[in-house]
Amino acid sequence: MTDASPQPPVRRPSPFLEIIQPFIGLARAPRALWAVYLSTLLEGFVYFGMLIYLAMYFNEYAGLSDLHAGWMVGTLTSGITLSMLFFGGSADRWGLRRAILLSLFLMFLGRSLLALAPGLGLAAGGLATPFIAVAMAGILLVVLGYGMYVPAGYAAVRQFTTPATANMGFAMLYAVMNLGAWLPTFMSPIRQRFHIRGAFAFYAATTAAGLVVSALLLSRKAVSAARAVPEGGAAPSPEAAAPAGVLANVGQWLRNHPLADPKFACFIFSLVPVQTLFAYNWLVLPQYVNRAFAGTWVGARFEAATSLNALLIFLLCPLVAALTTRTKVYSMMILGTAVMAAPTFILALGPTVPGLFGFILVMTVGEAIWQPRFLQYAAEIAPEGRTGAYMGVAQFPWFLTKINWVKPISISVNTTM
Repeated sequence: MTDASPQPPVRRPSPFLEIIQPFIGLARAPRALWAVYLSTLLEGFVYFGMLIYLAMYFNEYAGLSDLHAGWMVGTLTSGITLSMLFFGGSADRWGLRRAILLSLFLMFLGRSLLALAPGLGLAAGGLATPFIAVAMAGILLVVLGYGMYVPAGYAAVRQFTTPATANMGFAMLYAVMNLGAWLPTFMSPIRQRFHIRGAFAFYAATTAAGLVVSALLLSRKAVSAARAVPEGGAAPSPEAAAPAGVLANVGQWLRNHPLADPKFACFIFSLVPVQTLFAYNWLVLPQYVNRAFAGTWVGARFEAATSLNALLIFLLCPLVAALTTRTKVYSMMILGTAVMAAPTFILALGPTVPGLFGFILVMTVGEAIWQPRFLQYAAEIAPEGRTGAYMGVAQFPWFLTKINWVKPISISVNTTM
């Protein structure tokens, strides 16, 4: 019997190195990915900044009630979800650069119409007015643009990252979007001096600046360099040719549709309740804080309280991603959604400043745990060349969430104040 030589113990990397390694990998990401991050930062600032004011915009300039103003906001938010469903694959068909630039151009036009509408001298005071027609045209353009923009961003992260950096790449995209969503905290002076119309004009100008920056940084050369096969990666496999005939094509489309996978369908639709809470945080919280805390610094600077969640997400998402690289997606989803839902009961105790910030803090921790991993999962299971389409379908449950909040906003705001 021969003696086996002892094997040296396997040395595991230190916990510190495991945490910082994803950051190191992301820092070496191609320029095109950082261009997408910069564009997402600016777009997060503009989209969420305008969303904070949108219901108040229709209250002030169109004379609409909370209920009817909620319909207009619901048209934007639910329309974006439907737009993602139909136009989410635009980046797959046209290319990332073209899809992103076209989407930003459409959103610039739409936001310009929203900024100009109050100064056109159009009759206001109801839903069937020229003012509403112009505002709805602006909303439609934003809906079309945003429906292409968001799936294109996640498709870019999938293309420009490796398996080792994908987790951090998706977390950073979500984080920088939320950093942008926090920046409206500093919009109070502009809103107080130039009113909501002036703030919308500022946001439209920011969209134009983002379009120019994206055109310069997200060049064809940068995209081509970023899409080169990474070390240890595999070249994209060509898609199989579609069978001839309309019925055969329809049958193949149905078989390959993301919702044809019952596991994936159950996964995304089970998130509707927690996504409803997520939607209320953005769509109801600004009016709630503005009215429930009227006469206090919190009510006067409601943008800061509303956007605190976004700042915390920016800080927490990369850290959570680095600490949970080896944790399964489903475990993260269960833990995160449970933590996010729990603090809702704090608000039921009444409008207090400690209760408000306690709710925001705990809810944000839960969101940082589950939301980036959900988006990563939806993007990574997509076949090569269909990431945008899968991301659009994964966002579809938001449609159910966003159309359900419209009527309760009027009831909850009025009975609480």
